[in-house]
Amino acid sequence: MTELLDHRPEPISPEQASAPTAEPDTVSGETVSGETVSGDTVSGDTVSGDTVSEAAAADTAPTQIADRVKRLCRLVESEQRRVLATHGLDPASFDVLAALRRSDPPHRLTPAALMQLCMVTSGAVTQRLDRLQSRGLITRTPSEFDGRSWYVGLTDEGRSLADEAMPDHTSVGGHLFAALSADQQQALAVGLGFVLDSLGDRVG
Repeated sequence: MTELLDHRPEPISPEQASAPTAEPDTVSGETVSGETVSGDTVSGDTVSGDTVSEAAAADTAPTQIADRVKRLCRLVESEQRRVLATHGLDPASFDVLAALRRSDPPHRLTPAALMQLCMVTSGAVTQRLDRLQSRGLITRTPSEFDGRSWYVGLTDEGRSLADEAMPDHTSVGGHLFAALSADQQQALAVGLGFVLDSLGDRVG
């Protein structure tokens, strides 16, 4: 009993009793070692609650652009496919008809020109032309200047279908980019065109 009494805790002085006690460190929106930490909230592209340095933001910007362009492409292609299907067309077939319709009268182009405008290989453009010709939408005629080459032209039906589908196709962009002003849309078009041009992909 004497030994236990000898190990009694030291009495607390009045000064010690009045001193503030340290709160335990806590995480998730409270205090950790005297600094306030707020939980990060992720929603879509937004990360809030944490300040990212300018250097870190600069490092992630190209990745964010690439990811968003990829997501945007999926949205655009999906909407274009839906709209063109109402005219019995797919995007690949429409690209050929639109390229021919936008060309100078008499609206004829060589397969090589169509390859460049539609950004596809020789085999891909041949498949598209075969399908369109089987539907009576295009013609293939030999060149009067070079027997080894030939021209692709629109039939009356092909021209009518292109004229019918073009406004609906154009409206897709107007719908998807309605959140941007006319100036912002123009700036975005110029910026993306500059990037493509820098990569060797010339755009009109």
